[in-house]
Amino acid sequence: MKIRQLEAFRAVMLCQTVTRAAEMLHISQPATTRLIADLEEGVGFTLFERMRGRLHPTAEAQALFEEVQRSLVGIDRIAQTALEIRDMRRGSLQIAAAPALALSFLPRAIAAFMQQHAQTQITLLAHSSRTVVNMVSEQRCDVGFAILSMNHPSTHGERLITTRMVCALPVGHRLCSQEVITPQDLAGESFVSHPRVLDSRLQIDALFASYGIERKLQVETQVSWSICAFVEAGLGVALIDPITALDYHGTGVCFRMFEPLLTTDFSVLFSAQRVPSILLKSFVTHTREFAVARLDPRLVVS
Repeated sequence: MKIRQLEAFRAVMLCQTVTRAAEMLHISQPATTRLIADLEEGVGFTLFERMRGRLHPTAEAQALFEEVQRSLVGIDRIAQTALEIRDMRRGSLQIAAAPALALSFLPRAIAAFMQQHAQTQITLLAHSSRTVVNMVSEQRCDVGFAILSMNHPSTHGERLITTRMVCALPVGHRLCSQEVITPQDLAGESFVSHPRVLDSRLQIDALFASYGIERKLQVETQVSWSICAFVEAGLGVALIDPITALDYHGTGVCFRMFEPLLTTDFSVLFSAQRVPSILLKSFVTHTREFAVARLDPRLVVS
């Protein structure tokens, strides 16, 4: 017994003529008749009697139709679900991300994405980049966004976007009047930093050492958002990624271009054991385009 035979049977039951049933199925009338005949041969009893040019279902056909209808409704549901998955109208995403992205940027990106994918269910978890890498490798999330250099794309991940750091200054600071800040400008300044375990801290320290510039290093914190809050509180100046600067809500910080170039790489990570879904690939593309559209083009490194 084949599904196509059952579909032909249901169509004839609903349409009461082979001609209309064939139109409903988008096949020829002889093909519909053949499907019904094959089904009758398979079940071992007559399904229709022809009277005055019309088909009349037998009692056995009526009994069979109830079960066929229930079964095919389930198949129709499966087909509809498959269509929704293909068109990204159904699905779920478990996202783990570094705080620089998770606190404000990704919620905005997700909100924009869900305007076109309203039925999608999304969970966003904020963790350190190191924890995000572990969560992806252990399949505890579908995708991870981390501050991580990835020069060569692979099946496990790719670079999302590379940005240039900016200088964060308390409003009213003497340097706020300058458009571009240099290492020499920050000589002797109190400086709010990431901990030494992070690549960004090592990159910044190496740059100032190469210029022979000393800073007052008194305050450290892992989260870029907290760095901005310390700067706003007047505890120093800082160099941070422009995504944090873009979304920081405090009014007591001014952000300025910094030279020479210091970069922050944001990467997207996939599980090595899973092929990314259509929905996930679409979300990653959307997130990259969302970032590029919102950032000052001068802060995006091609």
